Amino acid sequence: MHLGLEKKVVILTGGTKGIGRSMVKAFLEEGSTVHFCSRTQADIDKANETLAKQYPNAKAIGAAVDISDLAKLNSWVESCAQQSGGIDVVVANVSCFKMDNTAEHWQAAFHVDMLALWSTIQTALPHLEKTKGSIVTISSVTGRDVDFTAPSPYGAIKAAVVHYTAQLAHTLAPKGVRANTCSPGNIYVEDGVWGDVERNDPELFKKQMALNPMGRMGKPEEIANAVLFLASERASFVSGTNFVVDGALCTGVQL
Repeated sequence: MHLGLEKKVVILTGGTKGIGRSMVKAFLEEGSTVHFCSRTQADIDKANETLAKQYPNAKAIGAAVDISDLAKLNSWVESCAQQSGGIDVVVANVSCFKMDNTAEHWQAAFHVDMLALWSTIQTALPHLEKTKGSIVTISSVTGRDVDFTAPSPYGAIKAAVVHYTAQLAHTLAPKGVRANTCSPGNIYVEDGVWGDVERNDPELFKKQMALNPMGRMGKPEEIANAVLFLASERASFVSGTNFVVDGALCTGVQL
């Protein structure tokens, strides 16, 4: 399927690891210009070097940005728009994965997973309105089903992401801007969360693996494919949805 993402300018937070890394590559393969960030300069340097070799004809522009610093985050988003002449797609992907039921973790989760997401979108909105662009936020099935992380801020904040994105879809529709959420299930990445659990907590890994009806965890590329569809004009009448990509992991019915 031709998605029509050539020459589109994409802003993606968190693009050097896991699902973020796969999304950067997927947009590049479609011919998009991709601005992505990571908190660590070394990760950015490595990603920029690798992507330049893998996609010599594409534009991948990584920058070290700590998104918890809202002023620096907003400056980065604006600089990306100025550098590439606008913004067509925003993918808000970063999560701090705070799972302890403490005030410190609740504050961190809200600041990174919710407030930084809000700030990214607010800064990009004037540009998205000009291009009739698209917003995709990354939540989680933990925002829909209560799971082993409860009680903690992770699921509650991820649920808030879904609700806020639905608000955006409703209020921005008259301006031609779409907003959708993608909620991944258990996605295995060797250098990601489940790779770490497999190495350090094999009993939890075994238990969680057994919950997957397909007998496996998902691949980051499978999330990237869903996000690309939501971001593209192929989904031109899709806005306000929570696209759950979980291999039938969730047991509840999404109404």
